[in-house]
Amino acid sequence: MSAKIIDGKAISNQVMEDLKPRIASLKEKGIIPGLTVIIVGKDPASMSYIKSKGKACERLGIGSETIMLKENTPQNDLLAIIENLNLNPRVHGILVQLPLPDQIDDDLVLESISPAKDVDGFSPVNMGKLIAGQDCFVPATPNGVMEMFSRSNIDPEGKHVVIIGRSNIVGKPMAALLMQKKKGANATVTLCHSRTKNIPDITRQADILIAAIGQPNFVTAEMVRPGAVVIDIGINRVDDDSRERGYRIVGDVDFEAVKEVASAITPVPGGVGRMTIAMLMKNTVQACENSLSQ
Repeated sequence: MSAKIIDGKAISNQVMEDLKPRIASLKEKGIIPGLTVIIVGKDPASMSYIKSKGKACERLGIGSETIMLKENTPQNDLLAIIENLNLNPRVHGILVQLPLPDQIDDDLVLESISPAKDVDGFSPVNMGKLIAGQDCFVPATPNGVMEMFSRSNIDPEGKHVVIIGRSNIVGKPMAALLMQKKKGANATVTLCHSRTKNIPDITRQADILIAAIGQPNFVTAEMVRPGAVVIDIGINRVDDDSRERGYRIVGDVDFEAVKEVASAITPVPGGVGRMTIAMLMKNTVQACENSLSQ
């Protein structure tokens, strides 16, 4: 029997609908949540993601601004823009699209964003609070996975969760969320990466398998324990001459094969990617609400 498909589009729509009364309440006070996105250069994947963010803001009535900078923008110019946004009371969320060009230090840029406006949750302050189990802005993609679990009645408590990928954007914060001593977490977490030996032996032990490695169709059916929940965070372009645009989007999981083994699975597209946008909107609204008490 094929796996239950965890519908990221439907769940993200629920999250967005839940935000509408909160946004309406803010507007009654004369406040419009504001998100500013900065992109340096014209990376196609980043441009597509930013377009999706803009559409989501428009749908919810969130103020949206995109600052597009040239590929050769000096680091100090970017830092000056961020400082001005930190001081602007109409801007509640600041997001710098990664990756940045080589002349710019990613870590320095993320450190320069006010933690109160760091809706991506990538600053050292928010990352540290996440590890400590304190209230903070959580990176949108792993937070979206946690929301999927909650709204799909998938409880990680006591389960063995295996994560493939150790990035600061997904793998590490995903592990931190799942190991917290709280409802909806309490999992035993194993984190695999490019230096892990015998990955299939480890993934076959997983009750919940999360793939975030950035390699198309990396997870095969033989790597999945029958009945496991499989979450695919990968978004990869693969050449496909049969498509008008010349490519198609696939995840890190061989979806067609793995769905015959798993009990539940997220598709790509239409899975975690939709949740990432929704959780970014949620963080922006939360940042706006937080600003009222400062």
